[in-house]
Amino acid sequence: MNGQLARSLGAQDERTARAVWSRLTEPGDRKAHRFAEDLGVAAALQAVAEGNDPRVQACWRVRLPDIDVHRDLDRLELLGGRLVIPGDPQWPAGLDDLDDRAPFCLWARGPLEPGPETEGSVAVVGARAASGYGEHVAVEFGFGLAEQGRTVVSGAAYGIDAAAHRGALSAGGATVTVLACGVDRPYPRGNHGLIERIAAQGCVVSEVPPGCSPTRWRFVQRNRLIAALTGATVVVEAALRSGTSITAREAGDLGRQVAAVPGPVTSPTSAGCHELLRLGAVCVTCVGDVVELVSRVGEGLVGRPPTPTAEHDGLPPDDLRVLDAVPLRRAAPAGTVARTAGLDPQQVATTLARLELRGLVQSGPSGWVRCAVKR
Repeated sequence: MNGQLARSLGAQDERTARAVWSRLTEPGDRKAHRFAEDLGVAAALQAVAEGNDPRVQACWRVRLPDIDVHRDLDRLELLGGRLVIPGDPQWPAGLDDLDDRAPFCLWARGPLEPGPETEGSVAVVGARAASGYGEHVAVEFGFGLAEQGRTVVSGAAYGIDAAAHRGALSAGGATVTVLACGVDRPYPRGNHGLIERIAAQGCVVSEVPPGCSPTRWRFVQRNRLIAALTGATVVVEAALRSGTSITAREAGDLGRQVAAVPGPVTSPTSAGCHELLRLGAVCVTCVGDVVELVSRVGEGLVGRPPTPTAEHDGLPPDDLRVLDAVPLRRAAPAGTVARTAGLDPQQVATTLARLELRGLVQSGPSGWVRCAVKR
């Protein structure tokens, strides 16, 4: 490696140096992160160029000469994007919890900043081959969370991810998608329009530079970012073995809330959710449940659907026995009601009068009969 290249790399400012490292290494490279943090990101690049430090990996040295960081930054500028690094006000504080798996930087597009607020954001993730039930729930959650001012984070994949983003966008709310490729290469291609809508209204982020292709490894590592960016991960549908399960595991390891939506026990796309619930995930069935997960005590709670009530709710046990003893159609004398209820006739007479005041029974020439239930 020539000395001129080494000197130019060593002279890089931290922002540019982090951009270089994001192309030099693959996501989640612990060795690279520890090496760069030990020497400083710019000095570590110079050490890679010189090759004198035994900690320098051969793969870094092979990649380094082909990197044109200014081309990457120019491409990002043409997209109207920005590079976000640790220390920036926009840097999501939750990413620091990844320690030596934290990204060197974020390549971002869109008017919404990717951070720093993490606690109130929610990841809504799930199966690509989602059922109609799953997509319906994901849209409702995305819409409802956005209405409550929560940022919805997902991966823009087919199925649950896309449905959650669509819900948030429909509510005019905030949504962030984390890509496993460059922010200039919307993937999957079938969701190109959706990702562009997110870039126009929310935020599209990646830890790899523009032009990078999606790979299996990058998809796996992308899950840790989705988990770290949010205060809770909600799994709407998932198979037993899936990338969604990885996101849930990452969230749990980071001390984030993990929740799952129950589904039919016969549905393979809900098997992963049921396994998460068995292992201790929080069961959520409505937006209010999810908001409660990411709210401070007593704050931001959403009313749950009212519990259906019956007209006999709150009756004392003996009053309920008397009500049950009153016929529905053919009237019965008070004595017959008392024998059926197994209670003292005088007590039953008083109870019947009380029930009549509540509109539950009525008396007539032939005795007592239940009133029609009001719907």
